[in-house]
Amino acid sequence: MKNAFYACLFLFLLTAVLSLTAQPPATAISVNTGGREQNIWIHNPVNKTVVLINLPDSLTQLTPKKKTLLIIFALPNGNSIEWTMGKKMEPGDDWHYDIQHIAAQTRYLRQVMSDHHIIVAYMANELKSWPAWKKQQPNGPKEIKRIVDSLAGMFAHLHPDIMLNSHSGGGSFLFGYLDAVDRIPEQVKRIAFIDSDYGYEDSLHSTKLVNWLSSSNKHFLNVLAYNDSVVIYNGKPLVSPTGGTWYRSKMMQRKLSESFPFKQSADTALIYYSGLSNRISITLKTNTEGKIYHTEQVARNGFIHTVVSGTKYQKKANYRYWGDRVYEQHIRP
Repeated sequence: MKNAFYACLFLFLLTAVLSLTAQPPATAISVNTGGREQNIWIHNPVNKTVVLINLPDSLTQLTPKKKTLLIIFALPNGNSIEWTMGKKMEPGDDWHYDIQHIAAQTRYLRQVMSDHHIIVAYMANELKSWPAWKKQQPNGPKEIKRIVDSLAGMFAHLHPDIMLNSHSGGGSFLFGYLDAVDRIPEQVKRIAFIDSDYGYEDSLHSTKLVNWLSSSNKHFLNVLAYNDSVVIYNGKPLVSPTGGTWYRSKMMQRKLSESFPFKQSADTALIYYSGLSNRISITLKTNTEGKIYHTEQVARNGFIHTVVSGTKYQKKANYRYWGDRVYEQHIRP
């Protein structure tokens, strides 16, 4: 049985190498396990990308009898995969380990969505910046599409639903994908921007999003942003008047409202825009004190929210976006 498992693992990794790089021998791959999870690292020196595929079980336990959700999560600028995953803090640890906790939020989701295999592919690059990486890559959007297609192909036997998710500069990865496709594939079920839609342009992206949302009642768009336009950092505005996610998210909502009716509501902290029976959800955090809430939008159940909002799992998850962390017990050393 053990030999059969390692044979399966070898074939999987070989497939990963062949699909994610044009020069397989140069690619470094490694596997490590933690509890019931399995992590597969793929370092590609050709396109300077680093991918961590986090699996809920060993490869031999993944079965088409269960639904599969493949979340492709593009990292924020300046962050490592380890920081993005997060860990239980110990004296001397870098503070970045405590600001996102995608790993713990994923474990929480795996309990809530127990009828799914949830696979997370953390997307990073050697520059720690997707905007900078795209500037160095002459065919950046096409390469992003190839990577996404390759990841989907690895798990084709599971017929996965795909979610494109992102934080901060990771939104540049998502827009690169949108720029590379004529139509967003049906297999992409969810798209989410967690304070990451800086690159949104009406002329480039609205029609593709409208067509995709219109094509199936199983397609969901989720946007989280805060009022970054009032933040002063080191004596200067944090963003330009039209360059922040507050402005871009409102811009996206206005354009989408030309095609879909929206409901608007608000409480003391948040402004909510929802459309298509909550398949479109745009949530904006007000900011009367001019604070930086960039990573708080992730840590305060933001990742969980982008995955389950508008679905039957939202109530089951028993969380509140911008509330206390519901995943604390899932944070590991």
